[in-house]
Amino acid sequence: MRVHFDGQPQISPGYPDQLARNEAPLGLATRAQRREWLAASPPTPLLSATRVRAAELTRLSLIRMLGIDDRALRVFWTLFVLALVLFVIYKIAGTLIVFALAIFLAQLLSPLVDFAERIFPGRYRRVLAIIVVYAVMIGITVAIAIPIGSNIAQQAVAFAERLPEILKSNPLQHIRLPNWLEPERDSLNEYLSGAIQQFGSNIPSVTEASRRIMTGAESVLNAVLIPIIGFMFLVSGSAIRREVVNFFDPNSQRIVDGVLDDLQYLISHYIRALILLSIATFVVFSSVLSLMRAPFSVLMAGIAALLEVVPVLGPLTAAISIVVVAALSGYPHIVWLIIFLTAYRVFQDYVLSPYLMAAGVELHPLWVLFGVLAGERLAGIPGMFFSVPVIAAIRMLLLRTNRTNVQ
Repeated sequence: MRVHFDGQPQISPGYPDQLARNEAPLGLATRAQRREWLAASPPTPLLSATRVRAAELTRLSLIRMLGIDDRALRVFWTLFVLALVLFVIYKIAGTLIVFALAIFLAQLLSPLVDFAERIFPGRYRRVLAIIVVYAVMIGITVAIAIPIGSNIAQQAVAFAERLPEILKSNPLQHIRLPNWLEPERDSLNEYLSGAIQQFGSNIPSVTEASRRIMTGAESVLNAVLIPIIGFMFLVSGSAIRREVVNFFDPNSQRIVDGVLDDLQYLISHYIRALILLSIATFVVFSSVLSLMRAPFSVLMAGIAALLEVVPVLGPLTAAISIVVVAALSGYPHIVWLIIFLTAYRVFQDYVLSPYLMAAGVELHPLWVLFGVLAGERLAGIPGMFFSVPVIAAIRMLLLRTNRTNVQ
């Protein structure tokens, strides 16, 4: 028997072992007293540590019994989690694209909102500034889109009416070939006519698919959700950023904050550069093609401006489309048209684009081409659009990690 003081048992030398076995000290005389003591006593760190060690030993024993290496199991689990994450990203790609476009919109309007916020006093000045900026941007967009859109629509209707005639015509009828290619004119005509006829047979399905996409409920919903989510990001962006930074431990918060600064700088510069490049392409193409009296000048300029958001392949596709449409329409100055497209591409790639991108996106053309092709295979047109900022963000993270390790 153990001696009791003030109703409490003396701790026996075997107390830790008894506690590890979930037993009460032997100083409690009756079984009922021991049960009451166990029910009233909270679990101790010693008991928790013992149970953790026991669970770990059980896991290791099971692994050895099944003949599985512990390191291989950890690698398999890591790969499984990574594959699961990629699968989830693939399944919710549409939602992620909507949120990414909303973030791009918020970054595009953020400087204007910050400037307008200084005008309004009071607690809700940022909300008022966002509403004003949205109203002004919608008004400017409608004022510009109505005249330009009507012109593009008229030329699109004219092009659709002439398309059957173009498809049935001689593709090389109005094109002078070099002397060494002149004997092969008939063969080239036959090949090009077959290719054009095959393209024409696919146009109705493409048109129908485009109509369904543009008028579908999902596209309409996304078009409404993007500015709404962008509005929320503009209102609560600072609070969301603080929550993300505070999620990490204090030693890593400075690094995370720097990474978010770099990402914000990258996204803002990239999206503004794309918008300015598209505007510059539309203005230059519509003006020069109209002066050169090229067919469907405004329509072709609008297509080139839209394709400008797709790196590398977008401008190349636009240039080929303009030359093909002009050639099939009987435009006589194809050579001058090719010279203009080449000169503008050189000016944009080596002067305008580096100036607008500044230090935000610095990627080798091979990386850009790889990202565009890989993005197209993964997510189609959206994958091509997001490929450059994703690769630039990965590069930025690697550079910051190297700087952190050096320091």
